[in-house]
Amino acid sequence: MPESVTGNSPEPEKIPVITVDGPSGSGKGTIARRVADHLGFHFLDSGALYRVVALASLNTRTADDDPEGLARLAATAPIDFAHTDNGDVAVLLGGQDVTQQLRAEAVGDCASRIATHAAVRDALLQRQRRWCQPPGLVADGRDMGTVVFPHAVIKIFLTASAEIRAERRHKQLIEKGMSANIGGLLSDILERDDRDYNRKIAPLKAAEDSIEIDSTALSVAQVVTKVLDLATIRL
Repeated sequence: MPESVTGNSPEPEKIPVITVDGPSGSGKGTIARRVADHLGFHFLDSGALYRVVALASLNTRTADDDPEGLARLAATAPIDFAHTDNGDVAVLLGGQDVTQQLRAEAVGDCASRIATHAAVRDALLQRQRRWCQPPGLVADGRDMGTVVFPHAVIKIFLTASAEIRAERRHKQLIEKGMSANIGGLLSDILERDDRDYNRKIAPLKAAEDSIEIDSTALSVAQVVTKVLDLATIRL
């Protein structure tokens, strides 16, 4: 997996990168993974890196207002990725599969808070860039097109109404057998949006050369088709 690669890829700016940025619950992870699978590219879920650091901070009781301690975790936490038998990617922390734990609301909320620290973002930057390996990369997150991969050949900014995003998240949790309150989910999404859009370091915003897609009334397949159509033209 690219996370384990040492050194930098030769001329990484020549490796095609597609970025999919957007707010929480917009569907960027699902879209990015399907596009990567179709193209045979690597897939980077940058949010998983922030969530695993958040989980590590909760496990070690490192305060979310301790940027130095959090940066040490971000730089040294034994994070790895492994393919599962069903073709998914599992996130490992210290060799333990923590994929399901990362989807807990408490972990996501913590990840949103620690992502405001410049030291944490700097510590994770090179880890993210190591995923830029041949034949190409599809990366989803909040600053993939603006900060991490500014040379990306295609930059998507995926949006959806907060209400639709809350409904999607509610459905996901119910399907996993977890209890959820849609009103609480909507409140959490709005709070995360406020933090993400207004943080001083690498705020969530569309890159100047990005293409915005509103997925509120679109299916996953329709959004994937739009991105693949762009790939046909630009790659």
